[in-house]
Amino acid sequence: MSNIGVWEPAEPGVRRKILRAEGGMMMMEVHFEGGAEGYEHEHPHEQMSYCLRGAMEFKIDGVRTVVRQGETIYIPSGARHGALALEPSALLDAFTPIREDLVRR
Repeated sequence: MSNIGVWEPAEPGVRRKILRAEGGMMMMEVHFEGGAEGYEHEHPHEQMSYCLRGAMEFKIDGVRTVVRQGETIYIPSGARHGALALEPSALLDAFTPIREDLVRR
């Protein structure tokens, strides 16, 4: 069963919905409660995150960067990264190639 278009829990205080996964790209919306964390991890996919609302502190290979509404951050393939919601926030994430580990076909 496909989980595309369905909200699902991720980490505590975080929920996500895959909007589209076609060709070699995937787009996902992620909502964070204030103080919620996207735990540090890494993957071979390139990622761009656009802040739809709020403010997020990203840690990418040890470097911290705050991204606010209307700003974008790039996460290279293989980079260790995580994010902390400084307030209630939402991101639009794009990945290439598709995160097959997140998509149920």
